[in-house]
Amino acid sequence: MATLQRIRVAAALCAVAAVLSTSGCGWGRTVAEKEAADKNSTTAASTASSCVDTSGDTIKIGFVNSLSGTMAISEQTVSDSLHMAVDEINAKGGVLGKQLKVVQQDGKSEPAVFAEKAKTLIEKECVAAVFGGWTSSSRKAMLPVFEADNALLFYPLQYEGMEASPNIFYSGAAPNQQIVPALDYLKEKGYKKLFLVGSDYVFPQTANRVVKAYAEGNGMEVVGEEYTPMGSTDFTTIVNKLKFSGADAVVNTLNGDSNVAFFKEYKASGLKAETTPVISMSIAEEEVSAIGVDNVKGQLTAWNYYQTLDNAQNKTFVKNFKARYGANRPTSDPMESAYTSVYLWKGMVEKAKSFDVDKVKAAADGVTFDAPEGKVKVDGENHHIYKTSYIGEIGEDKLIHTVWKSDGPIKPDPYLKTYDWAKSLSAGADGDSASN
Repeated sequence: MATLQRIRVAAALCAVAAVLSTSGCGWGRTVAEKEAADKNSTTAASTASSCVDTSGDTIKIGFVNSLSGTMAISEQTVSDSLHMAVDEINAKGGVLGKQLKVVQQDGKSEPAVFAEKAKTLIEKECVAAVFGGWTSSSRKAMLPVFEADNALLFYPLQYEGMEASPNIFYSGAAPNQQIVPALDYLKEKGYKKLFLVGSDYVFPQTANRVVKAYAEGNGMEVVGEEYTPMGSTDFTTIVNKLKFSGADAVVNTLNGDSNVAFFKEYKASGLKAETTPVISMSIAEEEVSAIGVDNVKGQLTAWNYYQTLDNAQNKTFVKNFKARYGANRPTSDPMESAYTSVYLWKGMVEKAKSFDVDKVKAAADGVTFDAPEGKVKVDGENHHIYKTSYIGEIGEDKLIHTVWKSDGPIKPDPYLKTYDWAKSLSAGADGDSASN
C-alpha cells in the first residue's frame, strides 16, 4: 500500500477512536461536512490502490455481521439472507461471469471491531464490496475506513439520516421513508400528544429530534421523552410517566430485549393499543415472538417490508428463505434490505461492466431491482434507495399486516431538505460526532 494510503488509513482509525470516545448524540454529518467528504473522496480515489483480483473466475465480497455478542440475535438473520442472495446469484451465472466468493467476518457487536474487520476485508482479503453493519455506531465506525480506502459498504438498516457518504450505499430507509410516514399516519388518525421512549444511542435520540421538529411544525405536542441504556429491563418509572403524561400515542425507538420489558410493563399498567397505541421503529416479525404476541398485538410498526406483502417477488422470497432456514423462521425488513442490497450491487457492476469502485459508483444512479418489498431504485446523488413505506399492525398470528402504504416508492431525503419544518435539522446545526 502506498505511504499516503497508509497515512489515510491511520487517520481513519483515529477518527473511529474519536467517534467511540465522544459523549452524547449527534448528527453524523452536516451538509457542509458531506460536501467536503465528496471532494475528499476524489483525492482518495486517486491515491487508494485496490487489491481486488479480477483475473480469475471468482470475485471476493465481504460480509461483516455480529455473529456473537448482544446484536447476534438480530444480525444472524441478515447474514443468512446475504448468503441466500449470493447463492441465488451464483446459481444463475454470477456477476460478469464470475462466481461470488464470500468472506465472512464477525463484528462481535462492537463498533471498533467492525472497523477492524472492514479494514481486513478491504486490505487483506481484497473484496470488491462489503455488506453489513446494523447499529449506527457500527456504520459510523466503518465509514472513515471505507472512505480512506475508497471501498464500498452496503448498509442494510433503516437509520436516523443526516448522513451521506460517497462510499456507502444505504439500502434501508432514510427518515423520510420511515419516521415521517409514521408521524403522518398518527396525524391523519388524530393523535396530537406524543410520548417518546427509546434506547440511549444514536438512532433513537436523532430520530426523536426529527419527531420533535415534526410535532412543532404540525400542531402536535411531545409530552414526554425518555431514554434508557441498551438492555434495560426496568420500565416501571418510564411507563408510569407515560400513563400520567396525557399522551394519546407513543413513538418507540427501543432496541433489543428492552422491548420485552417495556411492553410487559405497558400492558400491566392497563395501557391499551386501542387508546394509547405504540408505533415502533425497530420491532419486526422476529421481535414479535420474543416480546410475546399477547403483549404487542394491535400495536403499530413503521417499515418498508413485511412478510405478509402480497406480491410475486415476496412470495418467492419467503418460500425460498423458509425452505433454506426453516418454516418457523420469519422474514423481516432488515434482512430483506440486506438481500436486496446484493442484487443492487450486482446491477451496478453489470451496468458499469466493471468491479472498479469509481465505475460502479458512476453507474449506480437509476439501477433498479424488483425486490420483495416492491421495486426499488438507487439515487446516485445521495446513495440511498427509493422505497415504499408501510405502516403495519401486529396480528395474533405474530405477523405484521399493512394498514397503510405510500402511493409508491419515496425519493430518499436523508437530510430532510424538502420539509419546511425540518430546516433547522437539515442545516446541520449540531455536527458533533455520535458515540453509539
